[in-house]
Amino acid sequence: MAKLETKQKILNTAELLFAELGFNDTSLRQITSTAGVNLASVNYHFGSKKDLIKAVMNRYLALFMPKVDAELSQLLSQPTLTLPQVFECFVAPLLSLSSVRRQGPELFLQLLGRGYIDNQGFLRWFIVNHYGEVLAHFTQAIQKAAPHLSKAEVFWRLHFTLGTVVFTMASSEALRDIAKNDFNEEIDVEGLVRRLIPYLASGVGAETLV
Repeated sequence: MAKLETKQKILNTAELLFAELGFNDTSLRQITSTAGVNLASVNYHFGSKKDLIKAVMNRYLALFMPKVDAELSQLLSQPTLTLPQVFECFVAPLLSLSSVRRQGPELFLQLLGRGYIDNQGFLRWFIVNHYGEVLAHFTQAIQKAAPHLSKAEVFWRLHFTLGTVVFTMASSEALRDIAKNDFNEEIDVEGLVRRLIPYLASGVGAETLV
């Protein structure tokens, strides 16, 4: 039980520091000091910083990706589909991450964004290697909903989409405070995500000008 508690303590501390400071700027000593554990315990439970990063991400990915894939597979079985429907496939799986931690949806997207900002190539390899089929189904759904887009254009637009989602979710608490104070609008995380869908779908599906 003590070993399990130590492992969970390391994971909980690491994900908060990684999300706040980034993967590159967070040291193992910062994690162990904040968690109140010794460095040997990180080596025992995870082996290395890279393995700890993968463990932090997979705590969310292992729950998120299968649910997304089930939604996408069902959608792809339909003769026609739309971009809003494609993005809708992510809503319930994302919100389910609150079962990992109360702010799980926001934390997961912050961590995912950090993977790109900090240029963690091994993390991209890990995701593609373990969840490549899910990513392929997502791309397939996008191309089916927006056949006018080339593969290169899909790449760019999904990259821009990730940036928009990460920024919005990282700022979700501040955005909800502004909505309440300036517009007397109460909005929860689900409401925020659903506000994003029409914007993302319109951006991804826009006609190519160049």
